[in-house]
Amino acid sequence: MAEIKDPENSIIITLKDGEVVLELLPDVAPKHVERIKTLARDGKYDNVAFHRVIPGFMAQTGDVENANMEKDYNPGRAGTGGSDLPDLPAEFSKLPFDRGVLGMARSSNPNSGNSQFFIMFDEGHFLNGQYTVFGRVLSGMEFVDNIEKGEPPRNPDRMVTVRIAADVAA
Repeated sequence: MAEIKDPENSIIITLKDGEVVLELLPDVAPKHVERIKTLARDGKYDNVAFHRVIPGFMAQTGDVENANMEKDYNPGRAGTGGSDLPDLPAEFSKLPFDRGVLGMARSSNPNSGNSQFFIMFDEGHFLNGQYTVFGRVLSGMEFVDNIEKGEPPRNPDRMVTVRIAADVAA
């Protein structure tokens, strides 16, 4: 596991194969970082499926409404919901969508990010300046690479638990 320099702005996602450590970027996208941390602290991301996983592109998750694997997973609706919190205004930056970058999913409205996010498998510079970058993978990208592919995947992988590193260390 990578050295965590800022535990309050680092997230540990447990996948079936191991732990993925994410570095959040509050200086780049403060509202998006706060939202991700709020949902993680509330346990909303636990057991949520990766509902859209495109090889060579990205793995998308975070539909806390329709993709909880233990409560109400609905493959037909997964990817259409968010959380009970209001949508966020875009926080676009000059950071490029490279391998391991975290981006906030949204509809055609740039100000519609809510709870869904994606992890880039590869570079996707066509997304630059059009989606909010809010973090990056520090370690465990090999576990992200192993996520079941598909739209939706037949047997979707899920985020078993999602924790703020500061809360784990406490």
